[in-house]
Amino acid sequence: MPNVLRRLSSTGLDVVQAKSPGLVRRLAAIIYDLFLLSGVLVVAAAIVVVPYLQIAGPPFPHGSWWFRLYLLLVICGYFVFPWVRGGQTLGMRAWRFRLLREDGTDLRLRDAVARLLCAAVALAPAGAGLLWILLDRQGLAWHDRLSDTRPVMLKRGS
Repeated sequence: MPNVLRRLSSTGLDVVQAKSPGLVRRLAAIIYDLFLLSGVLVVAAAIVVVPYLQIAGPPFPHGSWWFRLYLLLVICGYFVFPWVRGGQTLGMRAWRFRLLREDGTDLRLRDAVARLLCAAVALAPAGAGLLWILLDRQGLAWHDRLSDTRPVMLKRGS
């Protein structure tokens, strides 16, 4: 990272000096988001399943490619939309950190999608990409580095 002052677009903090959330805080946000995401998936599934059963009757094709794709898009939307709109999911908001690009600006759609894809790859080998935080000097995970994004801690009340 060049030795240039970088600023958070909405908070005015120095990104270079900003503290990255630790492993426990990130895991807490992930668990929080997984609980919320499970509720979102139940509602999203009901939006499709209930009308289908009313029109076509049972059984519903749960394993169909289109239903799986639909749920995958809901999952992607759960993360990508809030990252682009405010830099944080509800779990990240509860644990007071947000995402920024390496230059200190808010994530664009392309950045958010790249981060989501990198996170899927980084977390696949038993969470090794997330555990990398413990070894990294700046406390960044593989998907942070691969997507040129970084989580930064926010002050209380932010």
